Amino acid sequence: MHIRQLSPSRSARRVLASVGIVGLALSAAACGSDDDGGSGSPGAAGDTEKIGVALITKDSSNPFFVAMQKGAQADADKNNVDLTIASGKQEGDDAGQIAAIEQAVVRGDKGILITPMSTGVNDAIEKARDAGLYVIALDTPPDPAETVDITFATDNREAGRLIGQWAAATLDGGQATIALLDLFNDKIVSVDYDRDQGFLEGMGIDVADPKKNGDEAATGKYTGGKGGDYTIVCNEPSNGAEDGGRTAMETCLTGSDGINVVYTINEPAAVGASAALKAAGITDALVVSVDGGCAGVNSVKDGTIGATAQQYPLKMATLGMEAIAKIARGGEKPTTSEGLEFFNTGVALVTDKPAEGVESITTDEALKICWG
Repeated sequence: MHIRQLSPSRSARRVLASVGIVGLALSAAACGSDDDGGSGSPGAAGDTEKIGVALITKDSSNPFFVAMQKGAQADADKNNVDLTIASGKQEGDDAGQIAAIEQAVVRGDKGILITPMSTGVNDAIEKARDAGLYVIALDTPPDPAETVDITFATDNREAGRLIGQWAAATLDGGQATIALLDLFNDKIVSVDYDRDQGFLEGMGIDVADPKKNGDEAATGKYTGGKGGDYTIVCNEPSNGAEDGGRTAMETCLTGSDGINVVYTINEPAAVGASAALKAAGITDALVVSVDGGCAGVNSVKDGTIGATAQQYPLKMATLGMEAIAKIARGGEKPTTSEGLEFFNTGVALVTDKPAEGVESITTDEALKICWG
């Protein structure tokens, strides 16, 4: 293997079982089987030619993407892959990803695994596909979905709905004064609007354009749980970072000191938001998030985050790598999950304060399957 690094309760058991079943189903669909009765592994005897594959993440510091890179590295050898890892410098670095895509084409790689930064990289992806590369998106389905050949991802809409349902049920009919800490306010990214809008749907708040953040009514009734009144105080970008989450939360607090529900795009942003809330003397706000990395699960365990939706980046990277290696050697292409525009890699709600009617797993259970 040669790897190049470029800088830039019962219900709980049911949830765990469903995650495992999804994993088995995905592995079977991604790997398939050989007609000659062979192992079906892309790196099996006879597949002696190394193929070039590029993994391009949004950055190389977020634990989610670090876990994805490690998973791809571990899987490259058994798939006989010459792996190049690249990333943007930070969230929002479209140019860094575009350069990495262009380099993959020049190298003659057979495929690209990418967590697309935004619609700003769509043209570069399409050019790579025109050049014959098979492109799989990981984690972030592009907009439109057909920009890539297929996406392996969490159902981010469902991840948002789960934490929204938990927040609504936990409020027990009380007033919801909500801060929404998104990813960007100047880029369109499906993972951004899917989690935000999914959270609102889980709360039982009507969304206007389901692919746009911030256009729902600022006040009204939520119908999740026992239902009640809501006010949305802010939509602020966090860039998915701890310092960004703290700054965004501080900005929101200038508009209201009564915030008691905080949605965050990911766990680093949630930790930053919690620090800002603590500095402001607010200790009872419900902070919810998405990711499920080991650090994030421990933040749920210690009470920094109330609940998170756990996703599985190692599975995304492994299945994506296997699929590209198989396709490059004449194998079948993977297909999307039923009713979705992508290949669903599973999600589970993690909390130590379960809410009636919302299936979840405990932090102890989540720590057994976390990443990072």
